[in-house]
Amino acid sequence: MSSEDNLLPLIVEPEQLEARLDAPSLLIIDVPLKAESHEQGHVPGAVYLDPKRLLRGEGDVPNEAPDAEALSALFSSLGLTRDTHVVAYDDEGGGWAGRLLWTLELIGHTRYSYLNGGIHAWRAAKLPTSTETTSPAPSDYQAEILHPEVAIDRVELTERLGEKGFAIWDARTRAEYDGEKGDNKRLGHIPGAVNLDWLDAMDKARDLRIRDYAELITELETLGLTPDMEVVTHCQTHHRSGLTWLVGKALGFEKMRAYPGSWKEWGNRDDTPIEK
Repeated sequence: MSSEDNLLPLIVEPEQLEARLDAPSLLIIDVPLKAESHEQGHVPGAVYLDPKRLLRGEGDVPNEAPDAEALSALFSSLGLTRDTHVVAYDDEGGGWAGRLLWTLELIGHTRYSYLNGGIHAWRAAKLPTSTETTSPAPSDYQAEILHPEVAIDRVELTERLGEKGFAIWDARTRAEYDGEKGDNKRLGHIPGAVNLDWLDAMDKARDLRIRDYAELITELETLGLTPDMEVVTHCQTHHRSGLTWLVGKALGFEKMRAYPGSWKEWGNRDDTPIEK
């Protein structure tokens, strides 16, 4: 693999990706909210991934990350190798694509990019799409949880509430944060968490690309989140916070973490502290 095959930045624009579509090390993964989006036309060569495969799918907290064995099977089926550079995108502004990249970070596969704006930006740029199904050649990828610190569990999160330099970014809607809405036993938010809805990290006027970085950094600083802090992000199931985790990375927050249990776990227990 030539060194230039890793030159795609973390956030890649449609034209940059189009220029590299033939790179042999590239694995483009479309992880759309709606499968029809992929069928209607995707980036040429993109492999379809059902987002449900990024979740454990069982137990009290089915939105937890799958275990190493399940991740080995998943990434082998996608044809991932150590040299592969993954480009992820979706049809909804980056939630599921971000969750996929967070999962790759968890297993130490750090060659990855996000197609800014996903399929909306690609189509708006009038770049070619394909309706052909791409079946990857399976690989034998042995996944290990090499970066467990990218995730945080409920126990550690509870212990560290209120710690200096530690912050929580709740990516849910304001109504969920305020405890006015939600599908949980208990409503509200984690004590000390600040709220910036994942939709407010997207630029609707620019095909759901990530918003202007300077504006976002200013907004986050106003909320008390700065790039030197350890920031944990969550939503209801760590789907919407897939985007906010990725946005933090793009903005230079070096200690971005995610709480995959999210409000589905926190809001359905009796022993978790909650504010409204």
